[in-house]
Amino acid sequence: MEDISQMTSQQALCDPTKQRTRKRPGLSTLKLFIVALSFAYFSKALTGTYMKSSITQIERRFDLSSTHVSLIDGSFEMGNLLFLALVSHFGARLHRPRLIAAGCLLMAAGALLIGSAHFFMGRYKYDTIIQNNSTNISACVDPLKTAEGVQIEESVMNSEAACARESGSNMWVYIFLANALRGIGETPVTPLGISYIDDFARAENSPIYIDGVTITPRDARWVGAWWLGFLVSSSLLLVSSIPFWFLPRSLPKQEGEEDKSAPRHVSPDGTEETLSSSHNLKLTEIAKGFLPSLKRLLGTPVYFLFLCGAILESSSMIGFFTFKAKYMEQQFGQSASRANFLLGVLNLPAAAMGIFLGGLIMRRYKLSVVSGAQLCLTTTFMGYLLLLLLFGTKCDNLPVAGLTVSYNGLKNVSYDTDALFSGCNADCSCSAEEWDPVCSASGVTYVSPCLAGCLTSSGHGKNTVFHNCSCVSESFPVGSTTSVRLGQCPHAKDCSSSFTSYMAISVLSFFIIALGVTPSYMVIIRCISPDLKSLALGIQALGTRTLGGIPAPMYFGALIDSTCLKWSMKKCGGRGACRIYDSDMYRVVFLGLITCLSGSSFFFLIAVIVLLRRQFRRTELEAELQRTKASQGIELKASSNAVVEERGAGSSNSSWF
Repeated sequence: MEDISQMTSQQALCDPTKQRTRKRPGLSTLKLFIVALSFAYFSKALTGTYMKSSITQIERRFDLSSTHVSLIDGSFEMGNLLFLALVSHFGARLHRPRLIAAGCLLMAAGALLIGSAHFFMGRYKYDTIIQNNSTNISACVDPLKTAEGVQIEESVMNSEAACARESGSNMWVYIFLANALRGIGETPVTPLGISYIDDFARAENSPIYIDGVTITPRDARWVGAWWLGFLVSSSLLLVSSIPFWFLPRSLPKQEGEEDKSAPRHVSPDGTEETLSSSHNLKLTEIAKGFLPSLKRLLGTPVYFLFLCGAILESSSMIGFFTFKAKYMEQQFGQSASRANFLLGVLNLPAAAMGIFLGGLIMRRYKLSVVSGAQLCLTTTFMGYLLLLLLFGTKCDNLPVAGLTVSYNGLKNVSYDTDALFSGCNADCSCSAEEWDPVCSASGVTYVSPCLAGCLTSSGHGKNTVFHNCSCVSESFPVGSTTSVRLGQCPHAKDCSSSFTSYMAISVLSFFIIALGVTPSYMVIIRCISPDLKSLALGIQALGTRTLGGIPAPMYFGALIDSTCLKWSMKKCGGRGACRIYDSDMYRVVFLGLITCLSGSSFFFLIAVIVLLRRQFRRTELEAELQRTKASQGIELKASSNAVVEERGAGSSNSSWF
C-alpha cells in the first residue's frame, strides 16, 4: 500500500497537468530574477558608461596621455578575464544567483574605491597666470627688468613645490586597481544571468528577456566632480545585489506547447541532447570537465568564427565608446558635461531600445538560428554604412596662432615648438610649455597671454581682459582692438549644424546595430550543447575583452596621441595631457580605425551564416529521410496487416461452410 501511494506521488510529480500549480511560484520567481538582473545590468552599465565619460577628466586630473588613461580603462577587462572562464564553467553548476550577488558587491566596492581616490588627493591646480586677486598683470615680461632675479627665483621655488605635490598623481594606480576589482565583480553577471534565464524560461521567451576657478567647462584644463558619479553608482550596485541572495538555485522550466519535459537541444548533426542537472557534481569532477568542455566548444566551427567576428566588432565599438565623448569635445567644441549628457540621453536609450526590439523580433517571428545570424549581419552592415557618413560631419581646426595658423593668419604651419614664437613676442620671456589660452576678437586663439605679447590687463578672475597685445596688432589693421580675453575661442557657427548631423547619424547607427545584439546571443546559445551555454557566453566575453577590451583602447589612444599638437608638461618633467589636437587628423584616424575593424567582422559573420545553412539543411534532410522511412514502414505494416486480415477472413469463411 505504501509502495502504491509512493508511486502515485511520484507519478503526480512527473505529470505536467498536476505540476501547473507547483510551477506558478517558479514563474513568478523567474520574473523576479529578470527584474533583479535588469536592475543589476542598469547599475553596471551606469558605472561603465560613467567610467567611459570620465576618461577625459581623469586624463586631465592625473595629467596622463590618452595611451596611459586607456590603460586605466582597460584594467576593467583585465580583472574580468582573470576569472571569467572559471566562473562561467564552475558557476553554471553552482548557485548562480548568489554568485551574481557577490559580483555586484565587488563592483560596488570597486566603484566606491574609484570615487574615494578624490579625497586622498590635494586640490586640483592648473597652470595659469591669472589669480582671483589679480588686477593688473603684465604677461609679456622682459627678463632684463626682473629685479635681482627675484621673479625667476620665485618661479623655481613654486615649480619645486608643485613637483612635490605632483607625487599625488600616482593615485592613478589606485584607480587602476579599483577598476580591475570592478571587472572581477562583473564576471558572473552576463554568462550566469543569461544562461539562468534560458534554462528556466520558454525557448520562445528567452530573446525578449535577454534584452572658484578662472576656467570654464569648455577649457582643456577643466576637470569637474568626476568622482561623484562613482559614489552614486556604487550605491546602486550595492542595492542591486540584495535580491539575488534570496533567489533559488534553480527553477522549474516554464511550460510550453511543445516542451513540457526537460529542455532539449537539437545539435547540427540532428541528434537531441537533454540538459541534465549537475547540482550534485563535486568541484573536482567539474574541474576535470573544464578542458574537455573548452575543447568541444572551440572545436565548433560556427562558434569559433562567430567569436572572431565578435572580437573585431567589439574592438571597434569599445574604441568608439571609450573616446566618443573626447571626440565630441575636440571635433565639435562641446564641453565634457554636455558631451556625456547627450550620450546618456540619446545614444544609450537608442541602444537599449534596439536591444529590446531585437528580442521582440526574435520572439514575434520565431526566428531560427540561421535567420538570427542573418538579422545580426544585416543590422551590423546597415549601422556600418551609417558610420561611414560620419566622415562628412566635421568642423575645421580652431585657428590657434603657432599651431594651426601662423601669427600673420596663414593656415600652413609646421607643427613644432619654434612655430609658437614670432617677432611680436620675441622680447617676452615666454615658455613654449605653458597652456593658458586667450581669444582675440577675430576668433584666433593664442596659447598664452605672454605669447600674444600682452602688456597690461584689466578685471580679475574669469573676467580678466589683456590689452596692448603686440601679436594681435600684427595681423590686424591700425585702429582695431588689440585685446584678448581668457579661454579658447569657440568654433564657427556652421559647426553646430555639423554636430547636429553627427548626433542624428550616431544615434540611428547605435539603434540599428543594437537590433542584432539579442540575435547574436541566441545564435551562441542555440548552436551549441546546452551544458556549454554558460561556458560559451563566458568565453565569448573573455575573448572580446582580452583581444578587444584591453588592447583596443590602447591602440586607439596611441593613434589619437599621434594627432596632438600641444602637450602639457608635468612639474617634475615629462609629458602630461594633450591640450589641443589636429581635428582633421583626429577624425580620419578615429573613424578610420573604427570602420576598418567593423568592416573586417563581416567576413566572419558571412562564413557563420554559410556554415549554419549547410548544417541545418543537412539536419532537415536527415529528418525528412527519417520521416519518409517511418511513413514507408507504416504503409508496409498497414498492408501486411490488411493481408493478414484477408487471410483470416478467408479461413473463417471456409470453416463456416
